[in-house]
Amino acid sequence: MLGWGGDAASLFSALVAVAGIGFLVLVLRWASKRGQSLVAAPARPGRADDYGLMVAAATPSNYAEGEIARRTLEDAGVRANLAMTNDGPRVMVWPDDLERATRVLKGR
Repeated sequence: MLGWGGDAASLFSALVAVAGIGFLVLVLRWASKRGQSLVAAPARPGRADDYGLMVAAATPSNYAEGEIARRTLEDAGVRANLAMTNDGPRVMVWPDDLERATRVLKGR
């Protein structure tokens, strides 16, 4: 045992806890600076072929139409994503689902 009295040990424990919380506050403030994130980069539009294996199944004229098309595909069991490209919104699907997606979108 250190031989500290009860009051000194309680004060030391409280100071260590406050210092630890202060350190965490500083780290979190640094990691979440306004406009910057260490977790995710801000989304940016790209070319339609910048989305990996996914291919464009539809080229809606605006975001709202694209979201309707994406939800229509999801309701039909087709995995889809709405991406904002340099040329406007695109409803992206996996290549294996492209034929089915075009059939579903033509039938709506």
